[in-house]
Amino acid sequence: MTVETMWAEYIKNCGESFKASNKTYEAWHFCNNESDANELADLTIRGIKRATASLKKSYELDNEPLPKEKDLNIVTYYDGTAACIIEVTNVKVVPFNEITEEDASVEGEGDGSLAYWRAGHLKFFKEEAEANNYEFRETDLVVFMTFRVVY
Repeated sequence: MTVETMWAEYIKNCGESFKASNKTYEAWHFCNNESDANELADLTIRGIKRATASLKKSYELDNEPLPKEKDLNIVTYYDGTAACIIEVTNVKVVPFNEITEEDASVEGEGDGSLAYWRAGHLKFFKEEAEANNYEFRETDLVVFMTFRVVY
């Protein structure tokens, strides 16, 4: 399903007119590779993945606002096909090294442990930082966003 079709169906399901609705969304996929992006989209649909983490520096470099509660996002597969619509339930900005076991569990990746979360995100964040010409440090701020699937 296309992003546009899923959005139109969601708006209709909310009982709103597509043209009159003031709801907005961003569409994106997880990760920077097809297999991880698709796996995480599936985990989100199944309700296992209920959070994600990004570097705050990435938002700054891209001049993008931080997510906020009630924001709507269409999670896509790597190819841009719509997977589901999520609503942000909470956003916190914390240093990487202060992410908790509970945070890691809610993110729902791998075995759900903090050790798994740290290893995977450390690799990903270091690669992202290098691509943007800065050095990642474990005290760098992470935007930790929890969400629920609404469609």
